[in-house]
Order: sequence, then structure tokens, then C-alpha cells
Amino acid sequence: MSRLLLIDDDLRLTDMVGGYLRHNGFEVDTAGSLAAGRDRLRQESYDALVLDLMLPDGDGLDFTRELRSQPRTRRLPLLMLTARGEPTDRIVGLELGADDYLGKPFEPRELLARVKALLRRAAPDGADDEVLVFGRLEVDLGARQARLDGRACDLTNHQFELLTVLARSPGRVLSRGQIMDALKGHPLEAFDRSIDVHVSRIRAVIEDDPKSPRRVLTVRGIGYLFARKQDAE
Repeated sequence: MSRLLLIDDDLRLTDMVGGYLRHNGFEVDTAGSLAAGRDRLRQESYDALVLDLMLPDGDGLDFTRELRSQPRTRRLPLLMLTARGEPTDRIVGLELGADDYLGKPFEPRELLARVKALLRRAAPDGADDEVLVFGRLEVDLGARQARLDGRACDLTNHQFELLTVLARSPGRVLSRGQIMDALKGHPLEAFDRSIDVHVSRIRAVIEDDPKSPRRVLTVRGIGYLFARKQDAE
């Protein structure tokens, strides 16, 4: 049974959503503040986190940054809840390492579908132990890890999935629609801009040397191309 932590100060919402998720086979703990959430995460292990952005003792964006800076929670699947209407807040959350977002108000059934998608993407695929090698960069499908010069890259689960989609088709231009189709389990409502945000983060991690050729190329008006050696030169 998967364990979830829901951090939100709306008691009516947490009671309703927590009950719905439990009815659908999840073990759910709740916390009404960031301090309580920190205590839960120190004491327990969770398979995914659902985090509200507006909490009485702090901002969920700052908390996301904090989680992604710590080895224990760096790859914890994280879904943001936000009542804010500005797309910038969602984009910043994705840039900081959130895997998905959901605007309030929402249907519990949609939250359930998104949490299941997060967990599917995070689950290791034991049938695929292939390692894709591109010079200094290795994409280890079995370990679900990208490595640069043998050092693990700091990518979220979703960013690793996106990198894998691109790396499986080196030299081929993929449109945003093709990328979305290839990201099995990704919520259909996700907007194209989120791909741009994640690609920017991937580039920052795997293209650490400004003197080296770029690995992920933008094809204006179409999408992205993962460069083979000859393309990158």
C-alpha cells in the first residue's frame, strides 16, 4: 500500500480528500502546516507528497526548494496544490522540482489519477536495465538515474522521464505533442510550457560546461532534438 503525505491547512479539504484516497487503497497522513509536515517527513517515509502552496507558517515554494536540497527527499514525488491563478507560480514550482500541479478547486478523482501517475513514473522498471551513453552523459534506465562523468545528476522523476524520451530518439526532432504522448501517465491537462521549464532544468544539469556543445537543442516552432555527437559539434 502506497503512503501519501498531504500538507494543507484546510481541514475540510484534508478530511474529504484523505478519506477518498484511503477508500481507494492509499495510506494517508495529513499535516496542517509546514512545521508539522517537516516532522512527519523526519519520522516517516512516504511514496509521494501532496503540498499546498499557501500555508499559515510559510510558502510551499520555499518548502519545495528545501525538500529538493536534501538527499532524503530530493526525489520524493511531489504534487503541488495551488489556488493562485498566476501561471508563474506553477512554473516556478516546476522549476524548483515539483513533479506536477493541480489548481484548486479540484475533483478528488483527478487528484487520485495524478497521484497514481506520479507513482507509476517513480516506480523502477526492472525489465529495462539499458544504459544510454552519450559521451560524458549516461542515462541509466534500470537505475532511473542520469550521470555526468559518473556523478548522479539532480533531476526529479519527471525530468528523468523527459530526458529519457529525448535520449531514446537521438538526432530526431520531437514536437511537444510527441513528447507528451511519450510521457506515459503524465496528466493530460499539463500545458506545453511545463515541458519548456523541465527542459531548461535538464539543460542546466547535463550541460554544465559552457564551452561544450549543447546536448538538447531547441527547434523553433516545433520542439526539441537530443543531439547525437555529430549534431552537438
